[in-house]
Amino acid sequence: MRSFELIDKMSGMGFLLRFGCCLLGLLLLAGAALRAQPAGQAEADIVLGSPTVAISEYYTISFRLRGAPLEKYSAFPDLEGFKKSGKSSTTTTRITGGQTSTELTITQRYAAYAEGEYAVKPFTMTINGLSVRSAGGTVKVGPQPATPATPAPTGPLQGVGLLDQLFGKPKPQEYVELQDKAFLALVPDKTSIFVGEGVHVGLYFYLTPADQGLLNFYDLTRQLPEIIKNLRQPTVWEEAFNEQEILPETVLAGGKPYLRYRLYEAELYPLNAQPLTFPAVALQMIKYRVAKKPAEGLDNRLEGYKTYLTQPRTIAVKPLPPHPLRDQVPVGEYRLRETIDRTAFRTGEAFRYGFVVEGEGNLASLVGPAVASSPTLEVYGPEVEQNLTRQGGRVGGSKQFSYRLVARQPSVLPLDTLFSLVVFNPALARYDTLRAELHPRIGGPAQRASTFDSLPGDAFYQDVLNSADNTLHPLNEYKDVRRYANMVLAALLALAAFGWWRARRQSPK
Repeated sequence: MRSFELIDKMSGMGFLLRFGCCLLGLLLLAGAALRAQPAGQAEADIVLGSPTVAISEYYTISFRLRGAPLEKYSAFPDLEGFKKSGKSSTTTTRITGGQTSTELTITQRYAAYAEGEYAVKPFTMTINGLSVRSAGGTVKVGPQPATPATPAPTGPLQGVGLLDQLFGKPKPQEYVELQDKAFLALVPDKTSIFVGEGVHVGLYFYLTPADQGLLNFYDLTRQLPEIIKNLRQPTVWEEAFNEQEILPETVLAGGKPYLRYRLYEAELYPLNAQPLTFPAVALQMIKYRVAKKPAEGLDNRLEGYKTYLTQPRTIAVKPLPPHPLRDQVPVGEYRLRETIDRTAFRTGEAFRYGFVVEGEGNLASLVGPAVASSPTLEVYGPEVEQNLTRQGGRVGGSKQFSYRLVARQPSVLPLDTLFSLVVFNPALARYDTLRAELHPRIGGPAQRASTFDSLPGDAFYQDVLNSADNTLHPLNEYKDVRRYANMVLAALLALAAFGWWRARRQSPK
């Protein structure tokens, strides 16, 4: 029995030595990897748009940034034959294991002056200090969709223009300014809201179909940033909609059809009870005066300018009703969805539980339930993932809080007493509680697996290792094992030397 304990100790010492060598190797590799690539390093690349576009479409150049928030970036390149025409942005955010991953895409649109094939020369952009290079390419700008050709005028009137050129310039045209029915409006979807409740605000330009030939946008890239700056509120959380092309949509205003152009829209969530005050903002448009007596072969329009103003608006903000957690309660129309990764549960086994909040509201400020570990339950997390959708003037989505749970005793796990979230529903003007409804039943302990794999080909080790004593021993016990091993080796060496000496002495000479 003593010899077996000695072998068991020597096996344990060998295992620890091998484990220590492996651990040291892993630490060295991890250190080398950390030196080779700094943590949190940003990554960026450039994406070119379609190589074939119509004259009425936009060509695009985008850059994608991952691993860091956007701090600054250099200007997009100027393309020969194109004019810059606004930008758009898209953001995706994930939080896993306490680590946040974000991908931001910024897109620059270009409008072509004329048809043809153009070269996009190689260029370099600096994004958060990173130098990113594009090899460039080519862009083929094709014609716009064909429209029916207007037949050329016939008859003796064709010679009038030639006679005017021969015998003198025609008389100057007289222009008149026609009355238009266009207007600029700031439109909120609510006139009174609670603190934390979202209000959609849109800046629109309306004009009748008959006014299309009289009006045109003027220098929006300069005017819009100043207008938006004047509309921003200092006491709100703003979820701006992704920048879109300014395209007309047909709507009814006052029972009459209008073409509406969306210039700016956002969802605003007030942080306190201070009213939201929007001043009047101005937009300058190109307005054409038309010829009193149109002449064939001439434009018959004279370019001018007209300024349109919005009406100032104020949105009242009401405080939330009294509640012990009023300053911490999320506001929105929320519902709860639960997820769990298994159907059978045992003590000592980890399982994943998801507390998913869905609906409309300020998901960015929503914090998941705080659950502390106890002697009967270990709680890890949460990991957070947020999906936000901005569409049709509404902002909504889901936010998932994933927890890892380990139960320490058999029972029915009361998740409803652990996971709950108090919210305020502004549509009903009352507080609600989102509470877990799952009650997993925890069974007895799972069968403990052997630390060492049995050797099916060796019955001795298969029986002995499974029944070996796993009592903890002092760390300095292995010094005694080494001393005993050295003594045994020395005795065997001495015995071998003595046997060799006797054999040599007894051998005949």
